[in-house]
Amino acid sequence: MNLFDVYPLFDITPVKAKDVYVYDDNNSKYLDLYGGHAVISIGHSHPQYVKNISEQVSKLGFYSNSIQNPLQKKLTEKLGKLSGCDEYDLFLCNSGAEANENALKLASFHTGKKKVVAFKNSFHGRTSAAVAVTDNPKIIAPINAQQEVEFLELGDLDGVKTTLKKGDVCAVIIETIQGIGGLDEVDKAFFQGLEKLCRKYNALLIADEIQSGFGRTGDFFAFQRHGVSPDIISMAKGMGNGFPIGGILIHPKIKASFGLLGTTFGGNHLACAASLSVLDVLKDEKLLENTKEISNYFIDKIKVISQVKTVKGRGLMLGIEFDFTIVELRKALIHKHHIFTGSSKNPNLLRILPPLTIQKKHIDLFVEALKSELK
Repeated sequence: MNLFDVYPLFDITPVKAKDVYVYDDNNSKYLDLYGGHAVISIGHSHPQYVKNISEQVSKLGFYSNSIQNPLQKKLTEKLGKLSGCDEYDLFLCNSGAEANENALKLASFHTGKKKVVAFKNSFHGRTSAAVAVTDNPKIIAPINAQQEVEFLELGDLDGVKTTLKKGDVCAVIIETIQGIGGLDEVDKAFFQGLEKLCRKYNALLIADEIQSGFGRTGDFFAFQRHGVSPDIISMAKGMGNGFPIGGILIHPKIKASFGLLGTTFGGNHLACAASLSVLDVLKDEKLLENTKEISNYFIDKIKVISQVKTVKGRGLMLGIEFDFTIVELRKALIHKHHIFTGSSKNPNLLRILPPLTIQKKHIDLFVEALKSELK
């Protein structure tokens, strides 16, 4: 039997990791500037994270959501306080795709409508409704195409208004900062205009914070800089630092009813222990503040390099754009300099998503490696 071949793989086999470094089976050390798709928020194998999960699994690793789980209540309270979203309710699941799937389903239940507005170059997941609102025809199966979706240009507020006026849209879903699409984002005026249009035409505003949430941009959620209150906020990735967990924050105007949403593994004891550890470390080690400081340092170092066209994104969700494709550059960084980086739909964009524990000395290592390859 073989694995189903769906990912192009680098010839590297990680066996352990610590903070911002990953070690392979030859004991070679790699600087992780990709965080496994923005998943590693508090660093690999953080002692508090390891301790909490180990203690929890020694007591109770799993039981279904048919019984009380005090860790869920604790996570809800701590997340509300740290994120500033106290007024929202929380539904827990296992991944970003599930979070968006449930967000879209809930919007349809609440409004009684089924059409969705999404934006070009978006990526929201690979489950049925989530992939239908993802702008990538290659991964949309015929069965997924039944979903009614209208894709608009990012920033096209007039287009949103024209579409919402028809009265058949249940939700507008938007990545606050596009991830795979290439680190594009809208400005405050657009986001606030989008919120007003959704209120006026009875459509829910879903903020996809799966990559940009949990401190990744220096704010707990990236939308908070725009002064808006989305109806539903989807999150995952950095929420568990590697342990599978996702969720949606739901505005209190959307009422729950028995059987509306459900999950077997969502919010299980180990997942909650992992996420509680993330929240504690984010707060105790002031990682949001570190993210802002390191981001400024990083951008200042990169933007003066002549071959760099622009630096996109915020915090430690950044893209370095060149006038050439970055395929060979990525290969050189990983094989010659032992540095992990990412790519995107934009072939000229090098994506940077390191653990939020990263320090200036690590940025210096990357900058020197980059300069040496660009000579």
